[in-house]
Amino acid sequence: MNTKPSLQESSDLVTNGEAQEIPPRRSYLWLTMFTCFCPAWPINIVALVFSVLAQKSYDEQDYDGSKRLGRKALHLGIVSFVIGLVIITAYIIVHFTTVRTHRIHNSKIFTEE
Repeated sequence: MNTKPSLQESSDLVTNGEAQEIPPRRSYLWLTMFTCFCPAWPINIVALVFSVLAQKSYDEQDYDGSKRLGRKALHLGIVSFVIGLVIITAYIIVHFTTVRTHRIHNSKIFTEE
């Protein structure tokens, strides 16, 4: 008698007479699609790929793989969002400090002539 379940039996929802609870889908596709608008493109595209792979794993009833890939998509989505905010903030700071300095410098030149 073989006490180990086969690979075919482990993918079923019913194991040893007990029904397994189906976990909720957590692919974080909405977050990774939102982060594609942030200027951290290599990272958020990888997060989007992980999110799509998590959905595919969930559809194939690989719940552990889906959870693992979804967690990676979440972490990469958060990282790309933070990096995007840092880049946008740095751009705004540089833009407004250089424009203001440039305008002040130009106004002094025109008033001296």
